[in-house]
Amino acid sequence: MSEPKKKANGLALLPFVIFIVIFLGAGLYYQAQGVEMAFYQFPSVAAMFIAVLIAFLMTKGSIDERFALFSKGAANVDVLTMLMIFLLAGAFSTVAGEMGGRDATINLGLSIIPVHFLAAGVFIISAFMGTATGTSMGTISAIVPIAVGVADKGGLSIPLFLGACVGGAMFGDNLSMISDTTIAATRSQGCEMKDKFRVNFLIALPAAIVTIVLLLIFGRPETVTDLGNLEYSIIKVIPYILVLVLALSGLNVFLCLTIGIFSAGIVGLLTASMTLSTFAQAIYNGFISMNETFFLSLFCGGMAEMVTHNGGIEWLVQTLGKMMKGNKSSQIGIAALVSLADCAVANNTIAIILSGPMAKKMAKAHKVDPRRTASLLDVFSCVFQGIIPYGAQLLSASSLTAAYGVAISTVEIIPNIWYCWILAVVAVASIFIPFADGITRKDPWNYEYDCAESGVEAKKAMLKAESGHPETEL
Repeated sequence: MSEPKKKANGLALLPFVIFIVIFLGAGLYYQAQGVEMAFYQFPSVAAMFIAVLIAFLMTKGSIDERFALFSKGAANVDVLTMLMIFLLAGAFSTVAGEMGGRDATINLGLSIIPVHFLAAGVFIISAFMGTATGTSMGTISAIVPIAVGVADKGGLSIPLFLGACVGGAMFGDNLSMISDTTIAATRSQGCEMKDKFRVNFLIALPAAIVTIVLLLIFGRPETVTDLGNLEYSIIKVIPYILVLVLALSGLNVFLCLTIGIFSAGIVGLLTASMTLSTFAQAIYNGFISMNETFFLSLFCGGMAEMVTHNGGIEWLVQTLGKMMKGNKSSQIGIAALVSLADCAVANNTIAIILSGPMAKKMAKAHKVDPRRTASLLDVFSCVFQGIIPYGAQLLSASSLTAAYGVAISTVEIIPNIWYCWILAVVAVASIFIPFADGITRKDPWNYEYDCAESGVEAKKAMLKAESGHPETEL
């Protein structure tokens, strides 16, 4: 049997609104007062904690029942996966930095790549790695430490380099055939990955090209710093190269980062850059360096489950559904639906899973090709996941800058994620000027395309899709 339909309740979204108002409001207030590190004066975790308390107060049931609901969201496999990646990424960054690998890698990069082209280079490398690995988080954790160090050493804008890295990572996450978002989008709409990729590629490629051109033009420093004689040891660069190669080969991100941690430690021991004791301390320091990101993600996951239980997401679905009157307005509605869902749950995969069933109904009602719908779900969830200040990608990028003694808030990075902003414009334009619809069918709903949408039949349909034999081949 299918689960009972949740009652729509727009008020259920209040906790997220409160968090955003407190976090952004406090940061803007202190910034107007001229306070340094304005967005760190009121910790984001404290703002999220207040929002969680509001969610508890708004949820019916005993305290034990409410906490069980919160725990279900906090213990979600996607949340726990992100938390482990955070911890391992922090440890790798710290250990590699302690043994001198970061400085060696930075000096090597600055010796090879002209300073003028570094910003565009970071975007391209991140895009390639993200596409190959299917994980924006793994890409960011591997590239950001190098990108920040290069920018700092070369006298370039650190927020710009972080924006280039995050933008490239989201490009890869959006297009990769092994990305969770691609899998969720194609499964929910009942289409094949290769077909969704073709539609998606025609939207993402123009945005990427424009981004690269802009980074080549405006990403150049006004004055080039004389870097002098840059010395580096190749052996200390090996852990970074190893992590990149393993990630690009498709190795699980946990194994990739774990191997990176111990390879950096071994190099440190061999070069006498650290002792066994300092190696262990560096791992621990790397873990605790991610505490803000860890707690924020944990709270956000639990609160998102409570908001969904209270009908917040259902309210979004029903409200947007009433506004759709035709093919193009339906596409706009689907884009808005997944965008708002991502803003609410701060996880693009979960946002697609929540929005998918309703998006499919909207698409069928207004004859929007399923491959087009899958592309819209993936594109707009990635756009907003890349620019919300409390999203895992920006939180991770911001946290990894601490190793350099600089504090770059997520809000400072957002204006520099040019790719996500350009992608949004290109995607909206593709709705009204269907340049990406060349491969789609003229009338996809003339034949039975649906998979069962609930219960046992839905599970059977998913298993068939996973095996490469969906119910209906396109």
